[in-house]
Amino acid sequence: MKAHKSALLTMADTTSTDYWSDTCNTEHLEYALAHGATGATTNPTIVHAVLRQQIGLWDRRIARVVGQMPAASETEIAWKLIEEVAQAGAAMLKPAYDSHKGKKGRIAIQVNPRNFRNSEAMVRQAVHFHALADNVTVKFPATAAGIAAVEEATYQGVSITATVSFSVSQVIAAAEAVERGLERRLGEGKPIDRICPNCVVMVGRVDDWLKVVAEKEDIIVEPECLEWAGVAVLKRAYRIFQERGFRSRLMAAAYRNHYHWSEFIGGDLITTIPYNWALRFNASDVEVRQRIDNPVPDRFLDRLQSHFADFRRAWEPQGLAIGEFDSYGAVARTLRSFTASYDELVAMIRDYVVPDPDR
Repeated sequence: MKAHKSALLTMADTTSTDYWSDTCNTEHLEYALAHGATGATTNPTIVHAVLRQQIGLWDRRIARVVGQMPAASETEIAWKLIEEVAQAGAAMLKPAYDSHKGKKGRIAIQVNPRNFRNSEAMVRQAVHFHALADNVTVKFPATAAGIAAVEEATYQGVSITATVSFSVSQVIAAAEAVERGLERRLGEGKPIDRICPNCVVMVGRVDDWLKVVAEKEDIIVEPECLEWAGVAVLKRAYRIFQERGFRSRLMAAAYRNHYHWSEFIGGDLITTIPYNWALRFNASDVEVRQRIDNPVPDRFLDRLQSHFADFRRAWEPQGLAIGEFDSYGAVARTLRSFTASYDELVAMIRDYVVPDPDR
């Protein structure tokens, strides 16, 4: 009996929707590549998880880096390892990058989450990351400073991925910044053919934030309603991106349910899927068919709009001004989470630099 293709491989082979691995764990990335993935992502949170998951692979390397950099701080060593993890993923994705002439096969590496208010620092780090491998895309937070950094980094030839974004306003601002950067390059006769920008909607974290709001404000709606908020935001952003002809692609990230994958199938976008969700999707009976143009059920969209001001702020194209990005609840919550994970990674390296004598 002929084996059936996995759901994700079927999607990759039959639709315009790309699949990226939301990790750079080499075992997980090997699985993703076997099932049609053409990209992967890192950030300090993910790298911390990878080092713990694959400590057998990285333990000696971490100790060696500590020895090779005797004057380095734990922070400097942490960034050296972040870069090495990303470079390992880049090497695994290079065949896809070459076969797709630079349009696919990217590894994402994120700028220091502590610099979310410092455009210049983010751009400097992005330019450095850009030189690590041909197939790097650099992730910037869609904060006020991050939007300015996106334009400048694009102008300098960096493929950017705007993240920490939960609203139509944020991804539009990021896409417009990319357009300005590209036009500046074209105006100076500089090439743009290998620049592949992306804009993320962290769909599951949109849902997470509204659930927090519901608890804080004692709002009662059907539980199913809150599973559609992130889907609604991305679908509205997708329509606008298509209408305006932005050269950035949307990405869906932060999975909480199968709508965060299945409702985007058929779109010219990227689904950034964690390993555990990839296993679930491939083992499921969810049909792989185009749903990107299917509207969010009216009853859920109506309830979200009528009950949640923060949903309206995320869903409306002008719901947030750029100066409001940093203080929007889901943004602030995620920035705090990312900086906390970054601190945990640095603390992990500290145990190699200064071993605990009490253990």
